[in-house]
Amino acid sequence: MFKDIVDVFKSFESEITEKFLEMLLNAMKLAFDLNKEYRRNIEGFKGRYLFKSRDNSITTSAVFENERLRVDNKDIRDTDVTVTFRDSKALRDYILSPKPDILGSILRQDVVINGNFNYLYKFAYLAKHLQLMATGKL
Repeated sequence: MFKDIVDVFKSFESEITEKFLEMLLNAMKLAFDLNKEYRRNIEGFKGRYLFKSRDNSITTSAVFENERLRVDNKDIRDTDVTVTFRDSKALRDYILSPKPDILGSILRQDVVINGNFNYLYKFAYLAKHLQLMATGKL
């Protein structure tokens, strides 16, 4: 019975983390729609991102195309970069970190990157830019 409770809690934790990631991506999408200066960062940019957990309890995709961002909670093929987190805690720790350390996350085996690292750096820049805009520091 205890194992069942733990499994339910882990499932709930994964769902919350996935929804939080989707909210952040949708905030980015809204910023692109409303802010011409921010949208300039994706002019002519095409990128297919997949964020997931090792156990596939979290799956969120982000597709940049035609100066737009499409966010979905499903697997996509032909990604430019796939970021696989060890678990929902590793994803939360990375997202909520004031200074995300992708190299440290890789060395701790919290995250595995498959694909072009440049796309990940582009995404990190866009996310940081959004954070600075939201806090009035930009």
